[in-house]
Amino acid sequence: MATQGDVRRIALALPGAIEATDRFAFSVLVKGKPKGFAWAWNQRVDPKKPRVPRADVLAVRVRDQAEKALLLSGDPDRFFTEPHYDGFPAVLVRLPRVTVPQLRKLLFEAWRCQAPRELQDRSTGTPRAARGKASGARTRSRNRRTDSSRRKTK
Repeated sequence: MATQGDVRRIALALPGAIEATDRFAFSVLVKGKPKGFAWAWNQRVDPKKPRVPRADVLAVRVRDQAEKALLLSGDPDRFFTEPHYDGFPAVLVRLPRVTVPQLRKLLFEAWRCQAPRELQDRSTGTPRAARGKASGARTRSRNRRTDSSRRKTK
C-alpha cells in the first residue's frame, strides 16, 4: 500500500522534480515553466461546491491516450478516470491498491513524459537506448551507412 509520503519521497528523488507550495503536486521545470507529472486528485463531491483533494488518489501523467487506455483496461481496480480527464494523458491511481515499487515505476514514467532530455540523461532510471525512442547509436549507424555509400559513388 502506497501513501502520499511514498509519493513525495519518490517524486522528489527524481532529477529536477519540485513540489508545489500550495497543493500536493509535483512538476519539473521545462524552459522555466513547471510541467506537472503527479498531483492529488480533486474530487467533485457536490456539483455546486469546489472540488475536494483526495489523499488516497493520485493523478499521474502518462505518455499518450494509448498508454492511458492500456492502464485503465489492464487493472481497473488500481486505475480509473473521470470526465474531467477525457482527452488528457493522465490516469487516476488508487494509492492503497499499488505497491511502492509499482508507484516508483508510475512516477518515473510520468516524470519522463515531462522532463527535458538533459534531465532524463542524468536520471538513474532506464538508459536512453532502451526507452523506446530512436537511440543516438541507431541514428549514427544510419548516418555511417549513408556516408559510406556516398564515398563509394565518388
